[in-house]
Amino acid sequence: MTKVSDILRYLETIAPTSMKMDWDNVGLLCGDETQEVKRILVALDPFWHVCQEAADMGADLIVTHHPLIFRPVSSVTEQSSVGKCIRLLIQKNIAAVNAHTNLDCAPGGVNDCLASILGLTEISVLEPQGLDAQGTPWGLLRAGLTEETSLTSFLERVQKSLNCPGLRYVDGGRPVRRVAVGGGACASELQTVKNAGCDTFVTADVKYNQFWDARDMELNLVDAGHFYTENPVCRYLVEKLAGQFPGVVVELSKNHGDCMKFYKNS
Repeated sequence: MTKVSDILRYLETIAPTSMKMDWDNVGLLCGDETQEVKRILVALDPFWHVCQEAADMGADLIVTHHPLIFRPVSSVTEQSSVGKCIRLLIQKNIAAVNAHTNLDCAPGGVNDCLASILGLTEISVLEPQGLDAQGTPWGLLRAGLTEETSLTSFLERVQKSLNCPGLRYVDGGRPVRRVAVGGGACASELQTVKNAGCDTFVTADVKYNQFWDARDMELNLVDAGHFYTENPVCRYLVEKLAGQFPGVVVELSKNHGDCMKFYKNS
């Protein structure tokens, strides 16, 4: 019989809690470690539509990248989205587990998945923070190589690979050859990327001034969206969990997605 505690122990092997940022909240955030798990739903976010999907499919556990509880909760009521989700999960006896910045930094995690789906080769960790139990370097950002191409061609690849509806970018005036990636909000690492000799950086949630900074650095900066740069890791989680627990049904959410849309006046 597979329990929530078994899932937690396994996730600790692929995304150790020791790799998380100090401010983060990861692990079991709702539920009972001793609960049996027969069905798991994997998604990027533990928002209402995902929690409802888990309830509808009879899941015992949701495994997400983003945490159900991030900031301190003062009440658990129907008056807040987090409160509604917690109430539903408790009512349906569904546990909630997440691996956030530890999965960003872990070998094989968010940023390795992003680098891989973009077709980069010779992928390495920028500024490694240490070695995992297998002696593999870990850290936040990844860098890799691509055949030299124009920024326009690379943008087309990014949009197609991530299936995102649009991109924001600044042209640093250089062809694309050595690319850094940081899923989610990593634009604060511009100098790290520049120092590593990269000409292009793919990330998300880029601020106005950061685009100007990148242009001044002669660095191509691509904002492909928070959801789209991190979403590839969900399929990785499904594959890892299904492989480790063959007796458990592991499904990728059909309802998770980005709530932000692009409007274009035709």
